[in-house]
Amino acid sequence: MNHKNRFDARVLIVLILTGVFLAGCATTPPPDESLIRESRATVDRFVDRDPGLESWVNHAHAYAVFPEIAKGGFWVGGGFGHGIVFQGGQAIGRTRVSQGTVGAQIGAQSYSQIIFFQDQSSLRSFQRENFEFSAQATAVAATAGRAATTSYERGVAAFIMTRGGLMAEATVGGQRFRYESL
Repeated sequence: MNHKNRFDARVLIVLILTGVFLAGCATTPPPDESLIRESRATVDRFVDRDPGLESWVNHAHAYAVFPEIAKGGFWVGGGFGHGIVFQGGQAIGRTRVSQGTVGAQIGAQSYSQIIFFQDQSSLRSFQRENFEFSAQATAVAATAGRAATTSYERGVAAFIMTRGGLMAEATVGGQRFRYESL
């Protein structure tokens, strides 16, 4: 590959990533009531999959629920989703996530995610939008018994559950979150 082709490939990657992030930010979120219902139903599905997660829901300082995060990619990928943040069982805010990845990947997939906050400090960090992480490296697949062997890391624990699709990936990337009080 000559120098010009490498430059063209880099420009293409930057343009694709920019488009994916802008598309994720531009999507119209569902109405609050609908999203709150979907989020509560998502929590129920997680607890059905692993009853140990009920303890996390009951004892976490707060938690963010994303009923569906859609992602896809071919060498460069991205994803997005909308969710609700709960504290004491009450919805306190809306959130959205955008995700970007680079590396060997192909396919499309959707998944649900719950992020638990151990204390006020970790929740405040999320609310101030100072919160990012790689879902591939940090989130734990919700399977029977997994909640009992998982612990908070730097005040946060995340669980994911595949909804559909198929994606093969060995990527580097992360998730970026936005927060808005209700």
